[in-house]
Amino acid sequence: MKPMLRTLAAGAVLALAAPAFAQNVAIVNGKPVPSARVDALLEQVTRSGRPVDDALKAQVKDEIIAREVFSQEAEKRGIKASKEYKAQVELAAQTILIRELFADYQKKNPVTDAEIKAEYDKFAAANAGQEYRARHILVEKEDEAKAIIASLQKGGNFEEIAKKQSKDPGSGANGGDLDWANASSYVPEFSDAMTKLKKGELTAAPVKSQFGFHIIRLDDVRQAQLPPLEELRPQISQQMAQQRLASFQEELRKKAKIK
Repeated sequence: MKPMLRTLAAGAVLALAAPAFAQNVAIVNGKPVPSARVDALLEQVTRSGRPVDDALKAQVKDEIIAREVFSQEAEKRGIKASKEYKAQVELAAQTILIRELFADYQKKNPVTDAEIKAEYDKFAAANAGQEYRARHILVEKEDEAKAIIASLQKGGNFEEIAKKQSKDPGSGANGGDLDWANASSYVPEFSDAMTKLKKGELTAAPVKSQFGFHIIRLDDVRQAQLPPLEELRPQISQQMAQQRLASFQEELRKKAKIK
């Protein structure tokens, strides 16, 4: 009877100890390391957008245990009492507090579907109409631009001249290609000259802008092909959320009494 009692008693102790042990991820040098620390670090990882799997959970667990080992050693050496440590803790605490403030604001002020739709409609209205596919050669001097036009009129290769002489590093390497774009994407002088051209036509005279002198060739024209709302939804939502947060930050700065 007595052995059975001891067995039951041992089972009761294990039953009571099991929940307490489950609350800790490990015990380092006799000090329990709460599982909540693992949960907190995993939450940070989740916020960053990284998927959480078993391998990552194991990695985080090892990280938490290693931190406890190192922090215990730091305490033994008296680092926790140093002015340098206390200053860093104050800054770190402030950083976390600010981060949580911004997270709380964004959680309580989400961008709605209606707001995203309204922003998309504004984008669509501004970019509707025709798109132009043009090439250009950009040079510094008007005489140089005139000489290039003369060469092109005699059969010169636009793409090769653009690669060799254009001062626009972005398009020059691609033979002057500017890809498809709305006319409003360009400075007015460039846009006005480009939209007057017919497909395949070249500007008869150099076009002066703040960047220099352009020789423009219009390759094609089409109706604007805008991405659907669902494709742009994440981008619009993120941009609007950032703008809203920036406004919140600016509002707090203006309200603050700073001497």
